[in-house]
Amino acid sequence: MALFPFCKASSGPIRVSRIQLVLCCFLLSLIIYYLHGSRAAVRVHPAHPIFRPLEMEGGRKVTDMAVLKGAESQTPAETPWGAPLVWGDSRHSASRRAKFAQREIRIGLLAFVVGTYAQFIRRFLYSAETYFLPGQVVTYYILTDNPRSLDPPIKLGPEREMKVVPIAELPGWERLAHRRMTLLGDAIRESIDSETDYIFCADVDQEFVAPVRAEILGDLVATLHPELYGMPRNAFPYEVDEGSSAYVEEDEGDFYYTSEFYGGAVSEMYKLARACSLLILQDHADGITARGLEESYLNRYLIDHRPTCVLSPEYSWWDSDLSAHVPVHRLLSLGRQCESYNDKQREEHKC
Repeated sequence: MALFPFCKASSGPIRVSRIQLVLCCFLLSLIIYYLHGSRAAVRVHPAHPIFRPLEMEGGRKVTDMAVLKGAESQTPAETPWGAPLVWGDSRHSASRRAKFAQREIRIGLLAFVVGTYAQFIRRFLYSAETYFLPGQVVTYYILTDNPRSLDPPIKLGPEREMKVVPIAELPGWERLAHRRMTLLGDAIRESIDSETDYIFCADVDQEFVAPVRAEILGDLVATLHPELYGMPRNAFPYEVDEGSSAYVEEDEGDFYYTSEFYGGAVSEMYKLARACSLLILQDHADGITARGLEESYLNRYLIDHRPTCVLSPEYSWWDSDLSAHVPVHRLLSLGRQCESYNDKQREEHKC
């Protein structure tokens, strides 16, 4: 039986009308399209292990991550609510830097240095001296349980200074995560408020590797998580425990933000720190620990108070199978880089 009866030739010379020829070509193209689509569907890769638990929680289905990373190369200039989405080398960023060029601005960079994290402080500060707001007035606020880890003192450039704020020993990352927002609020209230215009918080196990300039300044600044940029909303690891103060409903949320680097105007950062610390204390009293610790509460707050400036994954990046492709890496997370390694790689890199 012929595939296309109307295309079948007789025993004599082949005679096909123009209409028959068009119909044959059309059906042939449909078959090719169908076969191509079937082959493409077979090549879908499985989701990365870090997302597999999400498939089983609350009935939420996570779409295949590898397929959806196709959107990661996009570099939109603004968020759906009109806030700038910052890519350091864009003309929009150049315009933002020009806006601040004529203003005298005081910026603070705050980091917690507790326990074994003291090993990162010199690398962090040396890189910040080179790349963080060059040419601006910057004060480093180092909250530490071991001030002696900063001996001998690091030589800083002009208009740069460091203030060491002793805090009680907080062994273990989880304990620090429960206290960090409270300590941030206290530091802002006691000194930062009168000494700086903007304050940024950064995990100390990071390294600046390219210029981070005035394009990052804004009232409330958040940074996109590099492994979740370009992913669908149902891939975001928001808090799913309805009893938690950090709980996010399925119809909430625009982006997922990292806690590695965020900041803003001092007054706005104080509001953020106070609100998050109260949410954390409430959950602690109820015996609840959010899945992402401090990052879960930060994302809850940023859903209710959308950032006025969103930094692209250029400003928080590490190399993993899921990390978005970005034009420039500006701030590298050494800690999360180690988390992405297998056991052999961790040993090789002395994680």
